[in-house]
Amino acid sequence: MPSLSTGRVILLNGTSSSGKTSIATALVEILPGPWFNLGIDVLHRARTPGHRSGEVFERTARGYHRVLAAMATTGNDVIADQVIGGPWRLDDCLEALAGVRVLFVGVRCPLPVVEVRERERSNRPPGQAARQIGTVHAHARYDLEVDTSVLTPQECATQIRQRLESGPATAFDDLRERTRARQR
Repeated sequence: MPSLSTGRVILLNGTSSSGKTSIATALVEILPGPWFNLGIDVLHRARTPGHRSGEVFERTARGYHRVLAAMATTGNDVIADQVIGGPWRLDDCLEALAGVRVLFVGVRCPLPVVEVRERERSNRPPGQAARQIGTVHAHARYDLEVDTSVLTPQECATQIRQRLESGPATAFDDLRERTRARQR
């Protein structure tokens, strides 16, 4: 059996309602070759309704990181979107995706804009983005950052494609090294 090449992961990180899913949809339309749009909400929708306790939520996030790694290490390119809302999530993501080429994209949007988006959508609890905004970008290292309050999803996708084509991503390696140094 021929060996499989390693795929890539574009990881979109931002608060709820920041525009990650819209960017992922736009990326699927413009990236060459087959890409899988696998946001964490795919797993949340697949879970039995009503089971969102802290423990179940954490297991879901940890499993999601391993799904991304499994897809990439079997040669698939994946677009992932989630809220990395705390150090344990980032640390687990760094561990699970060790050896995978990850383009880490910060999806930024000012709080007043995401609050308007939350109110306009019926599937988001009010205040969710406000609770996330202090932690989601706390690690302060990305390969690229986009601001959805001034760019359309298509414009963000174009910038991400250009960054993907411009050379190797380094943010995940830098963050992994920073984590190792902190643990020493």
